[in-house]
Amino acid sequence: MGGIIYGMCALTALLCSSLLFGAYRRSGYRLLLWSGLCFGGLTATNVLLIVDKLIFPLADLSVARSVVSLLSLSLLLFGLIWDAK
Repeated sequence: MGGIIYGMCALTALLCSSLLFGAYRRSGYRLLLWSGLCFGGLTATNVLLIVDKLIFPLADLSVARSVVSLLSLSLLLFGLIWDAK
């Protein structure tokens, strides 16, 4: 059951990322770019969670997941600060 939830979370983050990138291409509003990059990283975090918990249950990828999450959220924070007017 956990695998289904992990997969749905990854697909949701991927959908959000693709919608944000599509909106960025249409409007050119840079905050959409930073948000899309953040959700792309969150998609990678969810994929790492699937790999960690389901494919290699004996491996501990929690540090890698945390680093990817930190980088993703740092991109969004950088975009919020950089594009502030």
